[in-house]
Amino acid sequence: MAKAKDKPSYESAVEWLRGNGFDVLEAPGVQNRVFLKKNNVSAAIEREADGSVRLFARPGYVIRGEIARLVDRGYQKFLKTTKGEIPATAEHLAALREFNEELRSATDIPTLYNEAIGSVSDSYVYDRVVDRDKPAAQRPVRPWEEQDKKGKKRA
Repeated sequence: MAKAKDKPSYESAVEWLRGNGFDVLEAPGVQNRVFLKKNNVSAAIEREADGSVRLFARPGYVIRGEIARLVDRGYQKFLKTTKGEIPATAEHLAALREFNEELRSATDIPTLYNEAIGSVSDSYVYDRVVDRDKPAAQRPVRPWEEQDKKGKKRA
């Protein structure tokens, strides 16, 4: 029978990360939360009540000082910030995967299958129907949803 592995404490995980090339920055105004950065990728972890580690902010590539989110459009992955988006290169994806592997190894945060192979994005937009990802109330009325003059929906 396999022996159960003890989860690392928050303090030991932060110490390991510091010793392995991660820049560790205390979150301003918040106890027991740190921002991590390595190879232009950043994430945040925090201490749980039991002393273990919880992922607070998923890893993202840093572009012009802002953490970009990975968007998958089916034909290409993009790094999106509030100021715009750029196509994700193989180097970007490799840096994200490596950072994620090291972070999860240090903290013993479970890794799901798709995360392990590096295929998880923050958003998936596979079709080209504009605003499909918005809630129904915020979507524009489509021509087939318009009502005729008598109030009946067109078929």
